[in-house]
Amino acid sequence: MIRLMLIAGLGGFLGTCLRYLVGRYINHIAPAANFPWGTFAVNVVGSLLIGLLYGLAERHRLLSPALSALLITGFCGGLTTFSSFSDDLYRLLSDEHWGLFTLYLSLSFALGLTMVMIGREIVR
Repeated sequence: MIRLMLIAGLGGFLGTCLRYLVGRYINHIAPAANFPWGTFAVNVVGSLLIGLLYGLAERHRLLSPALSALLITGFCGGLTTFSSFSDDLYRLLSDEHWGLFTLYLSLSFALGLTMVMIGREIVR
């Protein structure tokens, strides 16, 4: 169990580093007023990736417990940012950006779920 926990931690470190870099890059190239594009992008991409990985694990049994801990629990857990997402929503509400709040919440949910479905379908 400790071995898998350390493997998941390594994946989380790598996913978090990538989230930081992607978030900074996207916010640099698309500095839209008040809309958290960086968090949005990593959540959508992370949702596709986790759909692909779970699909591979289910269909082809390609992921060992260690690889699952590294990639799904660790990397995807570090890459996607639900806590950041929730804070972004809170800030939009606090600043009374009702339209951006609604847009961000609905697009994140719809595209996140869609990307997981697409990822699983690609593997089928």
